[in-house]
Amino acid sequence: MITCVVHYTIDPAQIEAFERFASEWMRLVAKHGGVHHGYFLPAEGASDRAEALFSFDSLAAYERYRARFGADPEFVAADRIRDDSGCVLRYERTFMRPLLPTDSR
Repeated sequence: MITCVVHYTIDPAQIEAFERFASEWMRLVAKHGGVHHGYFLPAEGASDRAEALFSFDSLAAYERYRARFGADPEFVAADRIRDDSGCVLRYERTFMRPLLPTDSR
């Protein structure tokens, strides 16, 4: 399993647009074989940071999903929310492998 962690700097004045953008990407990840672990939005303190985590079974599965960027109409529409609103100022992706707790019973 590979987990993509996306670190966003967002425009706090565009949080509703960011939530629409995030909702679409959660749907698209699930539709194309991934598991979205959610977006984590500002609640207190710094108000311009958001995070997202989603996983695919392998890097190859992620790359199949990623190949749709810029071509699939649903992916283009989701990115249009971001681009038209300016809700995302910048982002960076980090790929990690999870170490998950085991059942100790």
